[in-house]
Amino acid sequence: MGIITDDVNNVKRYYRGGRDACVGNRHAIFLRLVAQNKLYPRTALALLTALNLLNYIDRSVLFAVQPLVQAEFHLTNAEVGYLTSAFLLFYMVAAPFTGPLADRYSRKVIIVLGAIFWSGLTLLTAVTHTYRELLVRHTLVGIGEATFVTIAPTFVADLFPEEKRGRILGVFYLAIPVGTALGYLLGGKLSPEHGWRFPFYVAAAPGFLLALAILFISEPERGRFDSLQETQERGTVLGLARNPAFWTATLGMATMTFALGGIQVWMPTFLSRLRGYDLKSANEIFGAIVVFDGIAASLAGGWLGDRLLRRTKTSYYLVSAVSMALGVPAMIVALFTRGPAMLAGIWVAAFLLLLNTAPLNAALINSVGAHIRATAIAANIFIIHILGDVPSPTMMGYVADRRSLQAAFILPVIAMIVSSAILFYGMRFAPAVRVERESGTVGAPAG
Repeated sequence: MGIITDDVNNVKRYYRGGRDACVGNRHAIFLRLVAQNKLYPRTALALLTALNLLNYIDRSVLFAVQPLVQAEFHLTNAEVGYLTSAFLLFYMVAAPFTGPLADRYSRKVIIVLGAIFWSGLTLLTAVTHTYRELLVRHTLVGIGEATFVTIAPTFVADLFPEEKRGRILGVFYLAIPVGTALGYLLGGKLSPEHGWRFPFYVAAAPGFLLALAILFISEPERGRFDSLQETQERGTVLGLARNPAFWTATLGMATMTFALGGIQVWMPTFLSRLRGYDLKSANEIFGAIVVFDGIAASLAGGWLGDRLLRRTKTSYYLVSAVSMALGVPAMIVALFTRGPAMLAGIWVAAFLLLLNTAPLNAALINSVGAHIRATAIAANIFIIHILGDVPSPTMMGYVADRRSLQAAFILPVIAMIVSSAILFYGMRFAPAVRVERESGTVGAPAG
């Protein structure tokens, strides 16, 4: 007990400004504290993952109830589509403002306030009786969710050692496919009987409870497990402009997002128009593929990236670059065949695209120091959306109108090739983080 008490006192002195007294042994202090309370990081990860799940449920509920919203407010297709565009636009613009706040102030407090804000707005769907009110509600939810998405990954990254980041982020980002699927399920099941507003009430309530629960977890020290020194490139906002590890991870992710965003929007239509499936079956088939692939690929990509990190510092970039390259022939099979071969091509292509989720986010987090990490993620979010899934559906629609929908899918194939090339190039800039060998020794990865 004396060791634990001394460690806690050292931590308190560190936060009061005694940096010089603690800087030499702070990593050892926190490692011993975590060893005494192994459930803490797992509990925090579970709470943050659950909140991320709600984040994606809330986004996708609207997609499931859009016909009912359109009928009540007598909206055009363009007006319905603008709800999602406005959400994404405000989400993108808010991210660069929330990131720097998280690098200066308590991440836990900002996450909690953001969760209460967006859950409250989701609950206020009850009093939206015009299209304009719904539009304002949706844009404000985008601002609230930006606070979480920019900050939570940095919190998660500080809970576990560097060599586990791929796997941990794989768990955290399971929320994307699972939350999206649950949003469709929630809206589809509840709205026909209870109206389109009711699913939003159900999605809002857990947010308040999770926000209260997160108040009771301890916030980890920023960069507590980081093994690399914060140089000017890694540790300053201005240094981001000269940080090739950050830029190659971000641009590789942006082109991947371009491909994935376009495929998600147009693949059900492709199956319906060009391959003879009815629209309901096309959505069910593609939805099942995305959910299964999203779960399996997110976990597999994180595990593989961490496993290879013991051998080479380039593992996160390497896994992503190879999977993007292998996804190209799978997409060609999906586009130019029919029947079982086509479905197998879609399944494999989606798996290889989604395999990048955990390793690319791990590469992004490792590319910068802990004290500008939220700012870097905020910049990343803005860039990947403005270059990725914002323009890709529109560009594919433009090509489809002038050539054919099949020709439009050449755009995501090109994006996958470009992404792979950027990430192969980025391997040379991968930081050499310290990992624990299988023998128990600690050192930099080979390569």
